[in-house]
Amino acid sequence: MIQAALIGNPNTGKTSLFNKLTSSYEYIGNWSGVTVEKKIGQLRNKMGHLTDLPGIYTLQPLSKDEGVAASYLMIESPELLINIVDASQLERNLQLTFQILEYGRPVILGLNMIDVAEANGLSINPELLAERLGITVVPLIARKGTGTDILLEEINSAADTSPQFRLDYGDVIEEAITLISRELIAFPPNCLNFVSERWLAIQILEGNPLVVSSLSAYSQMGKLLSIQSEANDKLRKSGNENSLKDRIRTIRTARIQELCREVVDASSKKPHSLTEKIDAIAVHPVWGIPLFLIAMLIAFQLTFDWLGNPLSDLLDAFISGPLSQLAEQALIAVGASSFTQSLIIDGIIAGVGGVLVFLPQIFILFLMISFIEDSGYMARITVMMDRLMQLAGLNGKAMIPFILGFGCNVPAIMASRSMEQPKERTLTMLLIPLMSCSARLPVYALFAGIFFAKQQALIVLSLYMLGIILALVLAKLFSLTMFKDKHSFFMIELPPYRMPQSTTLLRSTWEKGKGFLRKAGTFILGGTVLIWLLTYFGPGGADAAMDDSYLAVIGGWFASVLHPIGFGTWQSGASLVTGFMAKEVVVSTMNIIYHVSDTTGLQEQIALFFTPLQSYSFMAFVLLYTPCLATVGVLRKETDSWKWTLFSIGYSLLLAYLVSFIIYQGGRWIGFI
Repeated sequence: MIQAALIGNPNTGKTSLFNKLTSSYEYIGNWSGVTVEKKIGQLRNKMGHLTDLPGIYTLQPLSKDEGVAASYLMIESPELLINIVDASQLERNLQLTFQILEYGRPVILGLNMIDVAEANGLSINPELLAERLGITVVPLIARKGTGTDILLEEINSAADTSPQFRLDYGDVIEEAITLISRELIAFPPNCLNFVSERWLAIQILEGNPLVVSSLSAYSQMGKLLSIQSEANDKLRKSGNENSLKDRIRTIRTARIQELCREVVDASSKKPHSLTEKIDAIAVHPVWGIPLFLIAMLIAFQLTFDWLGNPLSDLLDAFISGPLSQLAEQALIAVGASSFTQSLIIDGIIAGVGGVLVFLPQIFILFLMISFIEDSGYMARITVMMDRLMQLAGLNGKAMIPFILGFGCNVPAIMASRSMEQPKERTLTMLLIPLMSCSARLPVYALFAGIFFAKQQALIVLSLYMLGIILALVLAKLFSLTMFKDKHSFFMIELPPYRMPQSTTLLRSTWEKGKGFLRKAGTFILGGTVLIWLLTYFGPGGADAAMDDSYLAVIGGWFASVLHPIGFGTWQSGASLVTGFMAKEVVVSTMNIIYHVSDTTGLQEQIALFFTPLQSYSFMAFVLLYTPCLATVGVLRKETDSWKWTLFSIGYSLLLAYLVSFIIYQGGRWIGFI
C-alpha cells in the first residue's frame, strides 16, 4: 500500500484533488488556510492512502498549520509526494517545489489550474518541465476532475523512482552541505527517519527551526551549528552580504526564473485579467467595504425575508400539524401513558421542532457563506479589513475565522491555526465567540420576526456588526494590556475569482449544516428532555404547575440580576441558563415553558412578555454571553490553557451584561420602549 501526501502552496487545489482521488469530501474554500491539519483518505483505486497536508509556502513553518506539514515530512517520511502547483503562478509555486525535490523522496508534480493559466494567456509545456526537473508532471483541472485518472496511474509507477534533482549553491554552501552530511551519518538512523542528508543539511543552513529543534537533543548538533556559522562567515568574507538563507533563496529564484523562461510562453499574456478588473471595484479603498456590507445585507434579506421565512413557515406548519398529529395518534394506538405522550409531544417535538423550523434560514446563510468562500471574495475581505484590523492589534487574516464564526465558532477557532503569530492566534480565538454563529439565528429569527418584521434583515445585520465592532474594540484593549509586547505581520494568498461549482457549493453547505442537525439529535434533544423534566417536576412533586417547577426555581435565581437589562423573568433566566449547552436550546426552552405547539403560538406568548427594546437587549445578550459547551471545549484544546478558557467565559458574560444594560437603560432614557 502506497503512502502518498499532497503538498503545495495554499489555494492550489490540493483539497479539491484529494476529494477526487479518494472519493471523499473535505472542506473546500477559495482562500488560504482551509486545511489546518492533515486529512487521510484511501485512494480510489484501493492502492494506498493519501494525506492532504495544509498549504505551505516553505518548509520552514511560520504558523501552526505549516508546522503540521513540515513535521509530517520529518516524522513520517512518505513514500511519494504529490506537489500541487498553480499553473497560473508557476514561478512563485516552484520555490516550494525545489525544496520538496531536495527532500529525496519520489515526487509527482500536479500542474493544476491549467484552464486558469490559459485564460490568462499563458502556455506551459509540461513535457519540457518534466524533463528539466527529472520528475513526472501531470496537467490537472482538479475542480473538474480533469487529469485525475492519469495521476492515479502515475502514483503506482512513480513510487519506485527518486528525483535526480540537484541544485548547485556555490562553493561555500556546497562545502558546508558536504561537511554537515558527513556529520549526519553519525546520528542514530531513527532520528533521521530516512530523510535525505543533503536536504537536512540545507535546512540546517537555512535555519529551519523545526529541523534544528528535532536534532538539538544530540551532542553532534553543536558541530552542525558550528559548520553553519563558519559557512556564514566565509560567505561574507567572499564579498556576499547575504545570509546563508538569503543566498540559498537567491540561487533557487534565479534557477526558477530561468526554468520558467524555458517552459512558459507568456507572449499572449493579457495585460489585465478578469480578477484584476473585478478587484478594481471589489477591493477599492473607498467602495470596497460598503460593497461588502451591501453583500451581507443581501445575504440576510435572502436568509430571512425573500426565501427563509416562507420556507420556515411551511416547515413549522408540517411539524406542528401532520407530524405532531401522527405522533399523537401513534402514541394513543400503542397505549402510551400520559407522561410519555407529554414528554414526546410537548417536550421533544415542541422543543426540537421549535428549533428545526429555522433550518431553512440556517442553510441559506451557509449557502451564502460558501459562495463567498469558493468565489475568492473571502480573501479580498481580509485585505480590505487589514488596515482596520491593524488598528485593533490584529491583521486582516483574522477576518477569515471571524467570518467562519458566522457559521459555527468551533471550526472558526480551529481555522485560526493558519495565523502565523501566536499573539494574533490567541487573540482571535478569544474573540471568535463574539461572532454570531448559526446557533443564535433561531433566537434572532424568533424575536426579530415578532418585533421588527419589516426590518428583520437590518436588525440581524446590526447584531452581526455589533459582534465584529466589539471584537475589534476588545482586540485593541487586549493588545494594549495582555499582548502589548507582541508584533504581527500579514500574508495571504489572493486567489483568482471563480464561479463556484453547484456540486461543490451544495456539498460545502451540507457539510456546514449537518453540524446543526447533529446538534439537534444530541445536545438539543438531550437538553430538551432535561428541560421538560425540570418543568414536569417541582419541589412539590410530579406534574407540577409551570411556575412551581424546578425550572422556574432555577430561572428565578437569575431573574433579579437580569431585571436591569430588561428581561427579569424566570422564563428568560431559565432559557439563558440552558442556552449554555447550545444557543439553539434557548428557543427549545421557550417552546416548552410557554407550552405552545407552533412558532406562531410562541410568538404570541413572547409578545406578551417583551417589548421591542427588551427583545433587542435580549438578542444582544444571547449574541455576547458565554460560549456554548462545544466552543468552550475546543477553546480549551486549542489554547491548551484553562486560564484563557475561563477568561473567555468571564469577559463575554461581563460584556453581555454591560452592553445589554446600555441598550435597555439607554433606550428607556431616550424614550424607546
